Parts: sequence; C-alpha cells; structure tokens
Amino acid sequence: MTQPDNALPAWIRRFTGSFWLLPLLFVLSLLEALMLPVPLELVLIPLLLIERQRLWLLAGVTLAGCLCGALLGYGAGAWLFDSLDHSLLAHLGSAEQFDDFSRQLAERGFMAILTVAVTPVPFQVAMLAAGAGDYPLGLFMLASAIGRGIRYYGLALLVRLTGKQALRLWRHHARPLGLALLGLALLGFGLGFWLND
Repeated sequence: MTQPDNALPAWIRRFTGSFWLLPLLFVLSLLEALMLPVPLELVLIPLLLIERQRLWLLAGVTLAGCLCGALLGYGAGAWLFDSLDHSLLAHLGSAEQFDDFSRQLAERGFMAILTVAVTPVPFQVAMLAAGAGDYPLGLFMLASAIGRGIRYYGLALLVRLTGKQALRLWRHHARPLGLALLGLALLGFGLGFWLND
C-alpha cells in the first residue's frame, strides 16, 4: 500500500508539520474551488493521515479556503458573467453543464447547490450560475458550507476511523460514494417536490 507521505508531491511534503501548511492548504482549496480540475481530496487525505493531530483543523482550513473561492466565483458570476464567463465556460466545455445547473437552480435552489457541493460535480458551475442568476448570497454560502463541510469533515472522520485504510478506501470508492450521495440528494429533491405539491 502507498504510504501517505509518498502520495503527496515533494513540494507539499516539505510543508508538513509546519505552520505554513495551513496557509498552503487554504490557497490550494481556494484555487480548487475556482479553477483547478484536480480533486483536492488527493492531497487532503494524505495530509490528514500525516497530520492526524490536526485533522479537524486541516478540514476547517480547507473548508474556509473553499468558501472564499466560492465567494469569488459567485462574484465572478454576478459581475463578470456577460463579458467573460460565458466564453470561459465554452472554452472549458462546461456551457451545457452551466445551462443544466441554471435550470436546477431555478427549480430547486438551495438543494441544487448543496448537491453539487457534496458530489464530484464541478463546483465552479454552481458558483457562476448562482452569481449570474442572482441567487441569494447568504443561502448560496450556507448551502456551500454545509455541502463542502460534509465532504471535508467527512474525510477527516474517515481518516480518524480507518487510519491508513482511508487512502485506499477513497481511491476505490470515491466515485460510488459520490454517486450514492448524489442519489440521496436526488431522492431528497423528489420527496421535497412530492411533499410540496
């Protein structure tokens, strides 16, 4: 099995055990929320394993970075969408995802954002759509905090409960877990829709 410190790039390993790990993790989380296509979990799980005495703090810093990135993405959607983001979405091949999510946002709002925040669906689409669609900022941030909090604190709990097995479990079960969470969220959507009619 791969050791946790071997799963990290060498430049990140240099920061383990130091104060600078927290600012680095914050920046990585912010960048992942805004634009990085690589899931942060690939770095976060090994860090949580190496820094087990600070795993809750690392999860909190990761969440804070993600929420700052979400706020910036929301702002980009609100203020720059007409001039910049539509061409950016077309370039990234995400225009169709954006249109689909915009419809979900109009129909389901909070639950649509919460679902995207928990699952492996690109969060950038949700940020831009919420900002461009004038979705209330407070509700957007609350849904983002709950969804991403479930992800990051859930990983910390996984590491706490399973130790070194967490990395193997994540690698083998990340997609099915994400799809299961998406299925539960969709079930919640359906129940909410059925109960409101």
